[in-house]
Amino acid sequence: MTESVDDRIARVRFDDAGLVAAIIQQWDTREVLMLAWMDAEALRRTLTTGRVTFWSRSRGEYWRKGDTSGHIQLVRGARLDCDGDAVLIEVEQIGAACHTGTRTCFDVDDLHPQTALS
Repeated sequence: MTESVDDRIARVRFDDAGLVAAIIQQWDTREVLMLAWMDAEALRRTLTTGRVTFWSRSRGEYWRKGDTSGHIQLVRGARLDCDGDAVLIEVEQIGAACHTGTRTCFDVDDLHPQTALS
């Protein structure tokens, strides 16, 4: 028997605010594009519609990526991490992922970490 969407969502460990971190990754290149937040309804919409929906903490409302910008995220896969407190959403990114207009939100500040091989 196939597990229902509600059964899958029930496995997620949402924080005290009812949110879970959603890491968005390009499905074929594995490039990390962004991080945003989902509540159970946003995750349900994402898993059932094929388009990524988030919960905006600042605006207090749902937003589907690309509805205003045209930079949509088509769902290609979704995984729960080992602790159940983060989700990885694999997408086909059309256009920029970041609200600044860049492909990824992780292209601004290199923190220059010490590496094990240094």
